[in-house]
Amino acid sequence: MAVKAKNQRMILALLAIVAIVGAALLAMSALKDQAAYFYTPSDAKRDHVEPGRAVRLGGMVQKGSIKRQPDGVTIDFIVTDNVETVPVRFTGIVPDLFKEDSGVVAEGSFQADGGFVATNILAKHDERYMPPQVAGEMHKTESLEPQSDQQKGQK
Repeated sequence: MAVKAKNQRMILALLAIVAIVGAALLAMSALKDQAAYFYTPSDAKRDHVEPGRAVRLGGMVQKGSIKRQPDGVTIDFIVTDNVETVPVRFTGIVPDLFKEDSGVVAEGSFQADGGFVATNILAKHDERYMPPQVAGEMHKTESLEPQSDQQKGQK
């Protein structure tokens, strides 16, 4: 018995939908551990993140907490979410935007003592940030724009 062309197209469409849904479910299950962008100190304490597991810790660098070690490349600081705090140690060069009372995301792992050893530091900036090159170009453009008679009268 032959399958009609109309029914054959419907079967193929249903198989395609099943394959797409299956692929999406596989991708989501593979990425479920990576879905959390970072733990805050409170989240990490609440979820009891196991020592040695690679995670991201995000929050604010506590004011007055940055201590540079004598080797010149190791720094200790405290990440806080204004509820809990986590001591962090990082060896390497920190980004220019890294400073006290500023946002930070540290990649690394928790230690058995509750401290965090970072392998990478990502400094966060506010949404108004603009690279200096772009800001300079915008300033030049504004000064070159012709002024209307109304703008001239306001100055």
